[in-house]
Formats: sequence, C-alpha cells, structure tokens
Amino acid sequence: MTLIPPNRPLVMGVMNLTPDSFSDGGRIRGVDQALPQARRLLAQGADLLDLGAQSTRPGAEEVGAAQELQRLLPVLTAIRAAHPAAVLSVDTFHAAVAEAALAAGADWINDVRGGSRLRDPAMAGVVARAGCPYVVMHSRGDSCAMDALAVYGDVVAEVRAELQAATDRLTTAGVRADQILWDPGLGFAKTTDQNLELLRRLPELAGAGHPLLVGPSRKRFIGAVLGESRPRARLWGTAAVCALAVARGAAVLRVHDVGPIAQVMRMAAAVDPAQPDRLPPSSAVT
Repeated sequence: MTLIPPNRPLVMGVMNLTPDSFSDGGRIRGVDQALPQARRLLAQGADLLDLGAQSTRPGAEEVGAAQELQRLLPVLTAIRAAHPAAVLSVDTFHAAVAEAALAAGADWINDVRGGSRLRDPAMAGVVARAGCPYVVMHSRGDSCAMDALAVYGDVVAEVRAELQAATDRLTTAGVRADQILWDPGLGFAKTTDQNLELLRRLPELAGAGHPLLVGPSRKRFIGAVLGESRPRARLWGTAAVCALAVARGAAVLRVHDVGPIAQVMRMAAAVDPAQPDRLPPSSAVT
C-alpha cells in the first residue's frame, strides 16, 4: 500500500452506514450509495475513509456486532475492491467487528470506547495481532449516559490521564505504542466549554507523544457557539476548529466535508508547514 506523504495533517473522511447518525444518518444505504460517496471523498482529498455502522450520537441505541457487520462488510469489501490503495478505517468498539473488518481489508481501527476501560476486552488482542493503527478515543459511559458524565475538575488533565491509563493497559496487552493514536473525544461526555478548553490546550495532549486525531465535524459545541441548530450548516465553524487544531498539534482530522477541509489544510500548510513530530509514524499510514 502506498505511504501517505507525512508532510501535512491527514484528512479522514466520514462514511456513516447508519440510519441514525446525528448529521447524515440514512444518506448511505448499502453498496450502491457507498461506492460513489467513497469515490467522491477520495477525489476531494481524503487520505483515508472511516466507515461506521453503529451510531454514537447522544442517545443512540446500540445495534450489536451482528447488525453492525451486516451493514459494514458488504460496503467495506466493495470499497476495498474498487480502491485497492485506499486507506480504510473502521469505527467500532466490538472486537468481533474489528477482527472481521481487518480480515476484509480494513487498515485502521477507530474505537470510541478505547479511552475508557475497553468496552470489549478482546479488542486489545485483535489490534495487537493485526499490528494496525488504533485510535483510542476518550469517552465516558455509552451514548445514553455520557452527557451526565461530563464532570471534571481539570478536563484536559483528566482526559490526558484517562487516555494514558488506557494506553498503558493496551501496551501491557501487547499493543505497540507506535500503533496508538489519541483522540480527545470532542462532544463525548464534554460540555461546550470543556470542548473549547480541550482545543485551547491541545498541545498538552500532543506532548504525550501519540499522534492526535481530532473530530470536531458538525458537532453540537460548534452549533452552540454559532447559534446554528443545523449540523450541515456548521462547515465554517468546523473549518475554524480544524485550522486551529492543526496549529496546536493535531495530526489527523476526521470530517464530513472533505473537500473544503482539505483546502483549508493545504492553505494552512502553505502558511505554516506541519512539523514532522505532529504526524503519525509511518506504520500508522500504510
């Protein structure tokens, strides 16, 4: 697989294969709609695609691994066949889904429950055996409980400590440190003010040494700041967050609006070239 040039932040394009995701649920229903969308995102500048078959919006119900695989595998297999050089990530917290996805051609695992006490203890073994990049996202509770758990003394210090504890558990279980990326989990058990504080102090998380993935795209805190209730109308707020996040050390941006954000990143890189230590190690992008 071709190495993604490590001279700028990476843009991860979101592909939700669910009927109930917060901003675009139901827009991709099966292979016939997924293939054109994958082609479009890659043409717009996505360095990798993130396929998710379980909504993690606040209040979302969990469908279970079997339903997740039913939604995911046909799409993943078709995109892999159509785009053999594309880097494909799968957004899941089920070890069985991760293992099947990796066998079907996925390259990364993006785990929204990885930054707590692993939702699925078998996930560490799957990731260790595969040697794949693994995104450890900070969260608390599940989609129904997380808003009530947004209680912190110092949100940045506590998020960093919880991500470090998760990382220590993973490395003890055999996952290499250079497989692990950190995601502060914007919007997951965080208030608007807590999300903004995490973004202001992002260098404190980047200083831990793991590449940072930041996913602000269309989220509630942007809507709260802008007074914008429509997720799809939060593009410019998302762009502002992305530019500032990269300046503070983000290596990967997970976004819905790939074309505009890829342009923002190219322009930002021209003005202030990314430092090599902000970016994932080569093993994380192959």
